[in-house]
Amino acid sequence: MTTGASPTRPARPRRSRVLRFLPLGIAAWLVLEIWLLTVVAGAAGGLTVFLLLVAGVVLGGTVIKHAGRRAFRELSEAVQQQQSGLAPHPSERGGGNALTMLGGLLIILPGLISDALGLLLLVPPVQKAVSRRAEKTFERKVREAAARSGQGGFGEAFQQARMHRPDGKVVQGEVIREDERPARGPHPDDPQLPPR
Repeated sequence: MTTGASPTRPARPRRSRVLRFLPLGIAAWLVLEIWLLTVVAGAAGGLTVFLLLVAGVVLGGTVIKHAGRRAFRELSEAVQQQQSGLAPHPSERGGGNALTMLGGLLIILPGLISDALGLLLLVPPVQKAVSRRAEKTFERKVREAAARSGQGGFGEAFQQARMHRPDGKVVQGEVIREDERPARGPHPDDPQLPPR
């Protein structure tokens, strides 16, 4: 057994509040869904709950299938327009297919709250509002990341490299690109040099 100072581990970055409380929120949602299903089963019977769950799977599958076909058709049209030299026109339903598929997935999930949220996502004004909100949030996150990197882009975000050794230690390093190599002369370990 060797003695000595134990290696200090770098402090873990703080998790955001959303990530910290996400497992608790999912657990609370699952408990609420199960409780609502038992209440409905007590009031209307177990067969009614079973039929509701089967109807949710069928309706959700149909919604996802329809949205997937529409997305594939729009993609095919955009590719054909690009190949013919025409500028593809922006779709009026920006993000509509993804939100429709998400709505179908929520309907497929067993539970009444997920079904209500899924049906709500199928309403076009709600889709537009959610799409705008998601786009603004994404743009804000990109601006924050650009401000943190200092150069207005993601260029510096990939300049640092970390290598995890088998013993668990992290070796910090820096990425050196070929076009940024100093002009001091060739490095002795350069494979382009003839062997000594």
